[in-house]
Amino acid sequence: MTVFFSKACELGLQAVLFLSTKEKKIYNAEEISTELKVPKEFVSKVLQILTSSGIVGSKKGKNGGFFLAKEPSVIKLIDIVEAIDGLDVFRSCVLGFPGCSHETPCPVHHQWGKLREEAYNMLSEETLENLREKTTSKIASL
Repeated sequence: MTVFFSKACELGLQAVLFLSTKEKKIYNAEEISTELKVPKEFVSKVLQILTSSGIVGSKKGKNGGFFLAKEPSVIKLIDIVEAIDGLDVFRSCVLGFPGCSHETPCPVHHQWGKLREEAYNMLSEETLENLREKTTSKIASL
């Protein structure tokens, strides 16, 4: 179970990382779903969201599929998170209290703020290119 991201966002991160590791440029939803061991329909839905955001491109037809619309060196993990889940997780109270702020903090506001900032910074710094080797070995172990 994840604390930060929806299942769709997790799959989006995995699918885009997968696409960044492959020499073959276009993969259909079935090929990606087989590699990641997730339902094809879920892959299609998530990749359509990423296509709308310009991170992923798609080609229709017999030899169609999905591909990275940008170089892996310019796609940051935060771009994928923003496209699917948005950035509210980095702005809202982890406990769900309305009006939580530095002036009126929830019980874990200050501790959570540090973790939230570290997570945001890491996602903003890491590119698909930086993670290529680790991604290749992780997908091979699925």
